[in-house]
Amino acid sequence: MTGLKLFVQWVEGDAYIRFGVLKGLIMKITDVKVELFNWKSEPWGTGVDSGVTFKARAMSQLGIVTVSTDEGINGHAFLGNSRMGADHFVNGLIQFIKPIIMGRDPQDIGKIWWEMWKQNRSVSTYVIGAIDICLWDINGKKANLPIHRLLGTCKDKVPAYSSTAFHPTKEEYAEEALHFKNLGWQAHKIHPHGDPSYDIEISEAVRDAVGDDMKLMLDSMWAYRYENALRVGRAIESLGFYWYEDPLVEEDIYNYVKLTSKLDIPIMSTEFAPGRFYGMATWITQNATHFLRGDVAVTGGITPLVRLCNLAEGFNMNCEIHHGGNSLNNVANLHVTMAVPNCEFYEVFPCTGANQFGLVEDIQVDSEGFVHAPDKPGLGYEIDWDLVKKELSATVS
Repeated sequence: MTGLKLFVQWVEGDAYIRFGVLKGLIMKITDVKVELFNWKSEPWGTGVDSGVTFKARAMSQLGIVTVSTDEGINGHAFLGNSRMGADHFVNGLIQFIKPIIMGRDPQDIGKIWWEMWKQNRSVSTYVIGAIDICLWDINGKKANLPIHRLLGTCKDKVPAYSSTAFHPTKEEYAEEALHFKNLGWQAHKIHPHGDPSYDIEISEAVRDAVGDDMKLMLDSMWAYRYENALRVGRAIESLGFYWYEDPLVEEDIYNYVKLTSKLDIPIMSTEFAPGRFYGMATWITQNATHFLRGDVAVTGGITPLVRLCNLAEGFNMNCEIHHGGNSLNNVANLHVTMAVPNCEFYEVFPCTGANQFGLVEDIQVDSEGFVHAPDKPGLGYEIDWDLVKKELSATVS
């Protein structure tokens, strides 16, 4: 079906605006599929002693989502992470989301995202985010520009921070932090044990190891109740930590308000806050957090993540972008990071590189600790199709 479009006709030097039916002006989505392939990695985890854990599996299923168009321009995204593979999400994508976008113009990103978001009770934000990334990839390729150029580039590099997995001893935490400082990285984040007393010891050991000239953050992964959150917060505040992340569960706005009033160290929450973008107003107006937090998987795509950053900017707050759980999500995060003025860092999680998989070349940190804006059209990173072919287990459409 062709569409009615405005076009300009030149007659003897004058322009006349006319309505007409122009074939080929409206691109259409012709197919959506997910290719599942095996993701092999060394097991690792965070928060192992806290009861709030993230444990990677030795084998997971990573999915390549492909949105095809009638112009031969395809958009790609990765679906799944090393904890929850794409097989965990793919049925919802095919059942609830594919019917919404088939035959649509992929340039109608805002409209399509809103219709997908209304399915968030039935499908994960990871699914909504993957399709949204595909649409941005298509539009970047069509315009022959990196996605951050379409969004409005603000910068061309940001410092990375190394983000730990779990280590059994404080000495291992300290050794890892010192390793990344010696590589030239400027900041380091700790995921501790979830035991308040030992978490303070870990924080002290890391500060002693790296000195005062490396920015340190603590992400307690929702491990504490208010009293212990306050105790740990006061300890790392005295150690000069840069921020204090997720000390309390994300539903506990009441105690977050108390905590922000008692501590001087900036507190960051909202990573998994209910409502995602639409739940942020309460956190801001009640002074329950100093930073907002999100990423393309949890927030539901590039579209809402940019809105989240813009919302924070309106209140002169930073929105620090969380890791995306897989390599291509992290690329999408990087485009948003470069397109907003109020995201200071890029998170490398875990800093061992265990989440890097499926690309010919992953995002690199330079010798001064910076990552740089992509410069190729769309997402701008090449999928390792040879690896996909070798490890392919199923195609779902």
